[in-house]
Amino acid sequence: MYLEKIHKGPGPFEATDLRELIGLFGPALPPEKPQTVEFLDLAFDAVDMAGALDAILSRPASAPFAYVVTPNVDHVVRLQRRRSDLWPAYRGAWMTLCDSRILAKMAHAVGRDLPVVTGSDLSAALFERHIGADDRIAILGGDAEMVERIAARYGLRDVRHYNPPMGFIRSAREVARAVRFLAEAQARYVFLAVGSPQQEIVARRLAKTRGATGTGFCVGAGLEFLTGDQERAPRLVQRMSLEWLYRLACDPQRLWRRYLVEGPQIFRIHQIWHRMAVRTAGGHPR
Repeated sequence: MYLEKIHKGPGPFEATDLRELIGLFGPALPPEKPQTVEFLDLAFDAVDMAGALDAILSRPASAPFAYVVTPNVDHVVRLQRRRSDLWPAYRGAWMTLCDSRILAKMAHAVGRDLPVVTGSDLSAALFERHIGADDRIAILGGDAEMVERIAARYGLRDVRHYNPPMGFIRSAREVARAVRFLAEAQARYVFLAVGSPQQEIVARRLAKTRGATGTGFCVGAGLEFLTGDQERAPRLVQRMSLEWLYRLACDPQRLWRRYLVEGPQIFRIHQIWHRMAVRTAGGHPR
């Protein structure tokens, strides 16, 4: 009966027939891992928002901990300056999504299609449409009031929170405490909101911790956008790749160096990377 339902033609079974047959007797196979785009020495997942959400939601709460990183220009510049310290934290990610339209345009200029899925948009999509009231959430960073507002806004009943002290990343004891909190939380979704590169370093440590479960998101200020503590640029400004300018205008004292001194280094980094990629490919940039 099952064979007749699956295969009605006279020929041999095809690969798609086999996947459907397996689906009748057990859980559906997980989505295939999306292809990656190698760009600026990072393996970005070539997936849009819908594809990223499908992959994330397919992971059960009990799955071994894995984490998502969303590199932007600031992250890439920092990586190139401190490769030995930070490289494993990014290369060890389960999923790497492009958080920058500027990076996407640079990739397009050398023939590489790099979808943009920002950490802020991904967080908003998860909280607004996919996280259930009884899903266990763990948040590292942010104050208690912010976490309470998030829980109230989205009707969450099981939120675990710990805010490590300022400068905790320089203390092995404090880092261990943060990792232990997240491992013991056994949350389905883990939001690391302690800034980059602290959050990526903690995520990497957690992924190597026996018994840690769930899916982690290195979101930086992403949760503050949800509560209104910080305001994102208007959509038109984002589409024009000028969100950096909007943020600079809102907080020039804190961000001037990031956007006016360190950020422009990305053009030199891109130039060197492209030259080496062409040389490695024997004169072909792709």
